[in-house]
Amino acid sequence: METRDRIVRSAARLFLTRSYQSVGVGDLCAAADVRKGSFYHFFPAKAALAKAVVDLHAGELERRLAEHDDGDPGARLLAVADAVTAIQTGFERRFGRVVGCPFGNLAAELSTTDDELREHVAGVFARWEARLAQACRAAAPVLRDGVEPDRLAHLILAQIQGLILLAKVGNAPAEQISTSLRAMIASQLAEAA
Repeated sequence: METRDRIVRSAARLFLTRSYQSVGVGDLCAAADVRKGSFYHFFPAKAALAKAVVDLHAGELERRLAEHDDGDPGARLLAVADAVTAIQTGFERRFGRVVGCPFGNLAAELSTTDDELREHVAGVFARWEARLAQACRAAAPVLRDGVEPDRLAHLILAQIQGLILLAKVGNAPAEQISTSLRAMIASQLAEAA
């Protein structure tokens, strides 16, 4: 594994299991088994590394969403729950519990202290919501009367973040995220869907 990739992956693990603020450059270097000079060769500051971590997680999210993307519009919406659950189940297996959404965790921790990083995370949320909106618009023929696709996309994203947070603080299994998210999405589909 390349040095830069090792640093990013080690940081991703530490930011999920501890927090961004509690992890210092020394911790990051120790976890990645690199010297500080190597760290600063790739990243001028910890915030630059955090952006790389966000991009790593965003790439994984995109891959999972594409993997669960079914051609049927209603099934495509329900597949969002499967993609999110696959990611959270992976974290649960790896860390022994739901550790939260990488984007949500950073957004909550840094939204009032680091505008540049907040904007980077907000960009991920915006792209995710746009992808959800596209799926909701495609599913418009199978949505209940009066359901506005773009608004539904926003609600699904908020539901995902809330369910992950509740699972994290309640020490609930990742599977509960899927069950609740599928129920919320199914409630927006017409009976015949």
